[in-house]
Amino acid sequence: MHNPIYVTIGIPFYNNEKYLEAAICSVLAQTHTFWELILIDDGSTDQSLAIAQLYAKKDKRIRVISDGENKKLASRLNQIINEAKYEFIARMDGDDLIPNDRIEKQIQFLLKHSEYDLVSTSLLSISNKDQLIGLRTYSHKEISKTDVLLCKSNIVHASILARSSWYKRNNYNESTVVAQDYELWLKAAINNDLNIGFINDYLYYYREEGNVNKNKMLKAYNIQIKAIKNNYKGIIGYRKYLFSLFKLNLKKIIVLIFSLFGLMSILHKRRNKEFVPEEVCNEYVKQLNLIKETKSKI
Repeated sequence: MHNPIYVTIGIPFYNNEKYLEAAICSVLAQTHTFWELILIDDGSTDQSLAIAQLYAKKDKRIRVISDGENKKLASRLNQIINEAKYEFIARMDGDDLIPNDRIEKQIQFLLKHSEYDLVSTSLLSISNKDQLIGLRTYSHKEISKTDVLLCKSNIVHASILARSSWYKRNNYNESTVVAQDYELWLKAAINNDLNIGFINDYLYYYREEGNVNKNKMLKAYNIQIKAIKNNYKGIIGYRKYLFSLFKLNLKKIIVLIFSLFGLMSILHKRRNKEFVPEEVCNEYVKQLNLIKETKSKI
């Protein structure tokens, strides 16, 4: 490649010692090799930081940032934006995985489509034991302000690769503990600055088992309710506004009932299509083996 395209990949992590090494190895396995990996510790109390530092010693493209504090995700994501050296920024969570062609395909998309600042992907949902649970497929579509306001954008936050110039204009709200992405997309959409494309390939493996919990979901719904109340005028009509609030409050009641009877796993399953085509399963197994091979070579 005569003019290599460099990308910053950021992984903020907090107590991810069980999964962080695999996450790092899935980056090391990328077909697109021109990158820096920023590993930001958010005050971990387990061996996560030691794992990150070990890999930084093995590969000069990796650097670790740690200040011993627990500032939460939004702050660390802004830190990645400020620390990034390159024109493109990708991110992932410290307990997830990515296939080896993720960065290559997303870079190619943005180079081909200059009208977009960001690109999102479809995902595979995996268990804590790397078992395939289901999938969520998101085809390309133009996103309206209504889609974003009503949380129907289909953007997979951790799968995003964006131009750094967009992130410079659109930082995260550091006072928000959950649903940081929802607030970010909404702010950008209102400012007519959410030009996002989609790749329907499964380029993100999301380890969401255990992430569906009552407190997290209730906080997210409350943030959506507040955002709709503050921003619905000029985006949706009053009837749709009332109906949206009714639906969100109903969802809160459902979460409370399901949590009371220990049925939160049902809500988790409803997020995904459980039928996974054989070719997708085979590709996932291939990627797991590639990550293991990469780990064994380090």
